[in-house]
Amino acid sequence: MQNRLETIIDCMEQARSLDDLQKEILRLRNLFDVEHLVYHSVNSTGEQYAVLTYRPEWVNHYIAQGYERIDPVVLGCYRRFNPVDWKRLDWSSRVARAFLNEALDSGVGRQGFSVPIRGPQGQFALFTVNHTCNDAAWARHTEKFAREVILVAHYINQKALELEGENQPAPVRPMSPRETDVLTLLALGYSRAQAAESLSISEHTLRAYLESARSKLGAMNTTHAVARALTQGLLVI
Repeated sequence: MQNRLETIIDCMEQARSLDDLQKEILRLRNLFDVEHLVYHSVNSTGEQYAVLTYRPEWVNHYIAQGYERIDPVVLGCYRRFNPVDWKRLDWSSRVARAFLNEALDSGVGRQGFSVPIRGPQGQFALFTVNHTCNDAAWARHTEKFAREVILVAHYINQKALELEGENQPAPVRPMSPRETDVLTLLALGYSRAQAAESLSISEHTLRAYLESARSKLGAMNTTHAVARALTQGLLVI
């Protein structure tokens, strides 16, 4: 995991333009061993930006038909804050089933895992991994990679915002050694209970350190805090 995270950070650091992100998305796809990766962002004025590995013909058709209005992934994730497996979304309507069949015929895999992201000034983004394997293989795959996919979602969103010039963060207040310890253990995969035990503190105290670190980093949640701290070189794992 550590080597993959280091490679992911390197991928993001290599990007110097929005076009570069399209190249890096191919590297990330190979790292996660999936068929497709998609990052799609819409800002408060409706401007859109995407990097993805779907076939251009499907992308053009999707845009021309306005499928974002019926796509269960877009509709379902817009109402959520937590990552979701596509099987938990509502595909029951005739329109949704017809859309899915078109997508499958165009090379989109049946399996998917999407991470909704809320950014500054009303930005909404979606990061998706997509594959063609069976349910059992997908369950094993998502169990192995889900946490890293969530981190990557925040990495690429932050990088895209920086490159677009929309994300000008205020200088980060330095974290205390204890706050750094807490985020480091969580980044390594410890649960909150395990991290508290390792640091010989209560879970209540750990939550206080975590909330303080999130505030200093301007993070929306714990995963976002870990992603920002890693991206800014504040953690060594």
